[in-house]
Amino acid sequence: MNLFFVSAMHIMEGFLSPFWSLLWAAVSIPFVAWGLYGISGRIRNNPRLLMLLVISGAYTFVLSALKIPSVTGSCSHPTGTGLAAVLFGPGAAAVVGLVVLLFQALLLAHGGLTTLGANTFSMAIAGPFVAYGLFRLISRKNTGKRMLIAVFIAASFGDLITYVVTSLQLALAYPAANGGILASFSRFGAIFALTQVPIAIIEGILTVILFNYIYAYNKNELAELSVIDSVVVSEV
Repeated sequence: MNLFFVSAMHIMEGFLSPFWSLLWAAVSIPFVAWGLYGISGRIRNNPRLLMLLVISGAYTFVLSALKIPSVTGSCSHPTGTGLAAVLFGPGAAAVVGLVVLLFQALLLAHGGLTTLGANTFSMAIAGPFVAYGLFRLISRKNTGKRMLIAVFIAASFGDLITYVVTSLQLALAYPAANGGILASFSRFGAIFALTQVPIAIIEGILTVILFNYIYAYNKNELAELSVIDSVVVSEV
């Protein structure tokens, strides 16, 4: 098994068996369908939200396309899906992540079409769900430092969870001869952890900076998305 290609950019084309490829695709489809339904309703009611969605998609594309070498010989990258999860919720983040992963597979040869379902589940579903849950738990629609801390934690842990799930996906597909799935999971997780922890922290900081900018110019939209209370007017 060549770990460089496994962990270079998402899970590479053809690395998973048809069984795992189809399974992860089947698991991901309902989340994406749910996200499309939610997005269509919100954009129809307020077309101005489309710009925020585009910004979220562009942010995800740029960050997840960065290829950062690891001391292990593999590579890691940020995910960027935490912003979409914070602004629009995990359903919309699933759609944003899927579109980004599809374009990266077709245009940049990052990831692949056969592994699109697995990559979507880890980066666009599992990570955003954790990010959204943490943000809602911590922020409570507060616009002070508490909200910025919530954004930072959401983006950082959303990134980390993506790689925990990716490690699990690889471990399930390739259990170790000695130790099985648990040993394989530990091996993949150790490879990612060396670079992913600092990357997650950096992603959290970048997401806070961009969120602060969005807050300064889009308070009405954030209120409509229930990110903040409509009655709050104080600055972050």
